[in-house]
Amino acid sequence: MNLFTIFVPSPSSLWTTIRPGGAFNIACSFAALWALIKVSRMLRWRVKTTQLLGPTRTSLVYGVSRDLISSHDRAAIYERWATEYGVVYMIPSVLGQTNVVLCDPKAIAHFYARETWTYVKTPLTLAFLESSTGKGLLWSQGETHRRQRKALTPAFSNAAIRKLTSVFYDSAYKAKGQWDNVIESSKDDEVVIEVQNWMNHISLDTVGIAGFSHDFGSLDGKRVSVAEAFDTLGNNPPSAVGRAVFLLASVFPIILKIPNKRQNLFKKLGITMEKISNELLIRSRREKDANMSQGGEENSLIGLLIKSEDQDAELHMSAEEVVAQMKVLLLAGYETTSISLTWVLIELSRHSDVQTTLREELLAFGPDPTYDQLKANLPYLDAVVHETLRLHPPVPESTRLAAADDIIPLSEPVRTVSGNMTDSISIAKGTLITISMEAINRSSTIWGPHAKEFKPDRWLTEDGIGGKAKEVQGHRHLLTFVDGPRTCLGKDFAVIEFKTVLSVLVKNFVFEMRDGPDTPVEIVWGVLPRPRVVGEDGTGVPLRVRRYE
Repeated sequence: MNLFTIFVPSPSSLWTTIRPGGAFNIACSFAALWALIKVSRMLRWRVKTTQLLGPTRTSLVYGVSRDLISSHDRAAIYERWATEYGVVYMIPSVLGQTNVVLCDPKAIAHFYARETWTYVKTPLTLAFLESSTGKGLLWSQGETHRRQRKALTPAFSNAAIRKLTSVFYDSAYKAKGQWDNVIESSKDDEVVIEVQNWMNHISLDTVGIAGFSHDFGSLDGKRVSVAEAFDTLGNNPPSAVGRAVFLLASVFPIILKIPNKRQNLFKKLGITMEKISNELLIRSRREKDANMSQGGEENSLIGLLIKSEDQDAELHMSAEEVVAQMKVLLLAGYETTSISLTWVLIELSRHSDVQTTLREELLAFGPDPTYDQLKANLPYLDAVVHETLRLHPPVPESTRLAAADDIIPLSEPVRTVSGNMTDSISIAKGTLITISMEAINRSSTIWGPHAKEFKPDRWLTEDGIGGKAKEVQGHRHLLTFVDGPRTCLGKDFAVIEFKTVLSVLVKNFVFEMRDGPDTPVEIVWGVLPRPRVVGEDGTGVPLRVRRYE
């Protein structure tokens, strides 16, 4: 008899065996095996991970996650828990999961130094990024991330950004010209302008020209499909049910594949960005061939991407990766800069004295500053920009998964569940680690008693940045651009664009909140959290704008 027939029954005989209830038994066996694996991992986690104090769960299903995701000030909750439980603590999360929250500069520096290798993106984050931007720089990890980042780095060098400064000015002056026309056609000396929409236009046109040598023309009133897709997301924030589904997806990422309104909008945005990226790639490949025949050279980001498509390129990227990088740049260039520009106009409208001081510095300086002057010669502009980035980081928090066991050092000891004090914590493989960049940037313990206030002057004196804040590693002691191997590649691009646009607008216009300096502003979610004046639709931020005479 054939041994194969003894050990591997035919499909028909197998079906005969399981048909009377065997299928149910097999399903139960798989469920039991799954449960056994989960329990064994949980036991290992409890043995290998330092058990820390933290808040009690408020929901059997969601832990405290639903409280956080529905809060208007998540950072304040994280900070309150740090005061109560110590610089690191544990919070109960979805379906029995536990997150370790780091609020200690030394622990955070250790974490970021090992991000993308020891600490990696969660399955939920990977699934979301792959579906929206593809397998580009935001999605990639480890060696793949190192290769992609190295290929893109020349496009964000000081020399490259110095050449792009004129592009930033062009977009700012286009907006100025349009606003001048609106004011001239008005019967009054001032008009109400919905500034967030204009900041979106500036950001989109800038990233199009600077990154892809393509003018989307949104400042000229052209309809741009990708801008409409972003706006649609901003006008449709997640519902309570949508937030609950997203939380459950942290345990079962496959839930993201279940169609719902918001998921469909993200899918539409991804398709739109991919279509635009492919069109720009086709055009740029043709121009590259023409330039080569004329001895020309393409130095934009898209030029680097096209070079990386060559099979012989040292840092080769697949066609899928190239399109993904373009989608990442569109997303990051559009969302983050426009959010920061909107926030600074809100803060200047609330603080007329700061706005006046900034305008005086800019006018006293004279002509439009160069790249090097923007970096070094305008201290108050620099202070206003970094105070905005401190209070309003576009990405407020992140959660990572430990891919290996680790020991995280602390700058001060914390009490464990057993009552012992420890100056380091053990982290087991599979542990979830959360850092609230917003909470660290605004922490009173780190930044002093006025941490929640908009005070650019803190950046101008030697003792303005306290000792604890100086322990925070990252760009200017901020976590806005994170740190380590995944430090935002475009941070210098973003800061110079921010300074350029702000300098033009503040020199030429005066900004006020439409309904007074105490007008309440809330947070709504588009792709990222955006400000909105309470009572407005979508992401509306109407300000009173008049020419500065």
